Amino acid sequence: QVAFVESGGGLVQPGGSLRLSCTTSMNSFTILSLGWFRQTPGNQREMVAIISVGGTTTYADSVKGRFTIARDNAKRTGYLEMNNLQVDDTAVYYCNSGDRRFANWGQGTQVTVSS
Repeated sequence: QVAFVESGGGLVQPGGSLRLSCTTSMNSFTILSLGWFRQTPGNQREMVAIISVGGTTTYADSVKGRFTIARDNAKRTGYLEMNNLQVDDTAVYYCNSGDRRFANWGQGTQVTVSS
């Protein structure tokens, strides 16, 4: 089960910005919370940001004030705007339902922050 396809990652310098996108063909997108998660080798996935059906957002402390999560229901697309990126933000970024209900994660998109 592949629910989401992530894109937009790449190499960026510290302090730079990047916008990630994830798309889905699921008709239920509008009634699901949308979450962004990230993972580095040897570590568990961690929550980065979640936006609820009603638009309420939550962020990990490490990214609060720098990242913004958004969604476009008409396009069945979620976004993660990342500003002032730091080396510690380097990870593979994934999207899923906010409650991680879809067991088969997508390939993710690699974000590498380096000078």
